[in-house]
This record gives sequence, C-alpha cells and structure tokens, in this order.
Amino acid sequence: MICEICVDSAEGVAAAKAAGAARVELCASLIEGGITPSRGMIRAARKVPGIKLHVIIRPRGGDFLFSDAEFAAIAADIACAKEEGADGVVIGQLTADGLIDVPRTRELMALARPMAITFHRAFDMTPDPFAALETLIELGVDRVLTSGQEASVLEGLPLIAALIERAGDRIIVMPGGGITARNVARIVAVAQPKEIHFAALELEAGGMRFRRGHVFMGGELRPPEYDRLMTSETAIRSVIGQAG
Repeated sequence: MICEICVDSAEGVAAAKAAGAARVELCASLIEGGITPSRGMIRAARKVPGIKLHVIIRPRGGDFLFSDAEFAAIAADIACAKEEGADGVVIGQLTADGLIDVPRTRELMALARPMAITFHRAFDMTPDPFAALETLIELGVDRVLTSGQEASVLEGLPLIAALIERAGDRIIVMPGGGITARNVARIVAVAQPKEIHFAALELEAGGMRFRRGHVFMGGELRPPEYDRLMTSETAIRSVIGQAG
C-alpha cells in the first residue's frame, strides 16, 4: 500500500522519505486545507531524492469555484510545477452546482500531462459522489482524494469502501482526512485501499528568543506566531506500522 504524506516544507519531504513513505503532497498554508506552494518551495522539495512529489494547485482557501483570473493562475502554476520536475499535480474544479467542472478539468489535465493527476477533496463537496466518480474516470484522472464526504475518513468509511468497490481498477480512490496511528488499521481493514493520504504533524517550538506575544501576523484564526507544526518522521512511521 502506498502512503502519501501531506507536507508543507522541504524538511517535511525529507522526513517522509526517511520514514519510508512513497510520495508527498506539497502544500502551503495547511491551516486552509492546502494551497499552491511557491516555485522556490517546489524547487527545494524536488532536491530531496528518492520520493515522488505531487504539488497541490489551489490558488486560495475556501470553495472550488474559481474565477477566470484564478483559473489562469492555476494553469500557470501547473506549468511551474512541471518545469520544476514534479511527478504530479493535485487539482479540483467545481461548477456553482457542485459538479465536476469537466471542460476546465480536461484543459488542466492536458496542460499537466505526462504528470500524474489527483483530484483533491473538492470531490467531497459534490452532491452525488458516485456520479462524480464516474465523471473523473471518464476524464482519465489517476486518483481521487476523499474523506468519504464527511469531516474525517473514519466517519466517511462506509462511502469510501463503496467508492473503492465501484472504482475497481479504473481509478485509485485514496482515503485522506484524519488518518492516525490509532485508526489506520480499521480504515485499511474495512476499505482495503491501495493508497492512503495523511499528515503527521507535531508542534515544535520556534527558535526566536525575543518574542512579542501580543502581535499577530495572521487574521482572526491566529495560529501560534513562534511555534509551528512540523512533519514528524516518528509519527509517519507509527501510521505506516499500524497500517500493516
């Protein structure tokens, strides 16, 4: 079974490789569910050898209905990922009615090939998951990332198992969202996925000695200014070990 680790740094890529993961999904701003990382970050991540690199292409947080200007940025970012040697991209476009945006997805796939194509958890915002699955299969998408249209994989497990059965060998259905060492064995036993996707983050104190604790650079969510979540090699090994 292939394990894909969601990371937001070159250090995270190195940790995933050291823990035995096959692939990473490189993102920025995980607090928003992941947005497109910079060219510099992609380049730094690509310097870690021996592990596949997929890059999320998402211009902002929020919904998956993108303006013409945002779509142009998405196309440019796919070209950037290809130029920097990424193995795949992770995309997701919906219509206002929550359906897969077929024309735009087809256009982006043509730009991206021969890189691998993953359709991300925009899938979880579609009204009919089985119809959306068939649409992605018809488009020729390689895999779809899903929590089973629930807040976490554990809650969405019945749907995930049904999607995997329906998909057969036509597309990879990759569970992702809340997978941990405590629940991964159950998820694997019930759904029998070929691939799984998870983050393995631990809070690490930053190196700043001088701190002004009442000043924040972000908005109302206000993540810690001097600490950050770092991908943990130990946590990845734990999940992989429990996955069997």
